[in-house]
Order: sequence, then structure tokens, then C-alpha cells
Amino acid sequence: MMMSIEPPAAHALPLPSAESSGDELFRMGLLYSTGQGGAPLDYVSAHMLFNLAAMRGSVEAKLYRKEISQEMASEDVAEAQRAAREWLAHG
Repeated sequence: MMMSIEPPAAHALPLPSAESSGDELFRMGLLYSTGQGGAPLDYVSAHMLFNLAAMRGSVEAKLYRKEISQEMASEDVAEAQRAAREWLAHG
């Protein structure tokens, strides 16, 4: 059975697929980092998406991930990193 891993926040946006490009993941991260496009303002989800985007080659995502992590509690950064690892394991 295939599990789908959702970002930590409840939302109505489509989830990133295993085929999502770095640019697609980056754009989704932007939505969560700003609370726009129907996404809740959610730094944990944004960090997770920026992290995944950076792994897929998005240079911009690395910059945004660093910037947003400075606004987050260390526990939230750890939660975002855990969520990214889970997504990679099941994606």
C-alpha cells in the first residue's frame, strides 16, 4: 500500500508528487511561506518544500530555506526536516 505524506498543515493545495521538479517544489514553498494561493501561512511546510526543492537543484530554495529557518524555532526546523525525510522515503 502506498502512503501519502502530507505537509504538516491541513490544506487544500495539491501535494507534491515524487515527480515534482525543484522549481515546482520551490513555488509551493513560496505559497506556504507567504500564505498566498490558498495555502495557510505555514513555515514548517514551507521549509520542508524549500528543502526538497534544494535537493532537486533549486538554488533559490536554498536561500529561502536559510532565510525562513532564521524565523523559526529550532523544533519547527527539526519537524520540517523530519517531514522532508518522510516524504522522500514514501514519495
